[in-house]
Amino acid sequence: MTPLQNLRPGHLGTLVDVQGPRTFRRRLLELGLVPGTVVRLLRHSVVHDLVEIEARGSRLSLRTSEAEQLTVSAPDS
Repeated sequence: MTPLQNLRPGHLGTLVDVQGPRTFRRRLLELGLVPGTVVRLLRHSVVHDLVEIEARGSRLSLRTSEAEQLTVSAPDS
């Protein structure tokens, strides 16, 4: 298991846990980022302050500090 932002661009992971303040967790749950959701890291921003992900057919951008609070299980590739 690893924080979401540690995935390499194009790689998939399955969301295992969402940490952080209650309002942050609630907002992500409302957006469909619940444990068991498959996410793909699309890219890191040029300045590495944002990550873009795809989940359930939608694209989302998260701050790197927010992505650190999402734990995913990823294949060993």
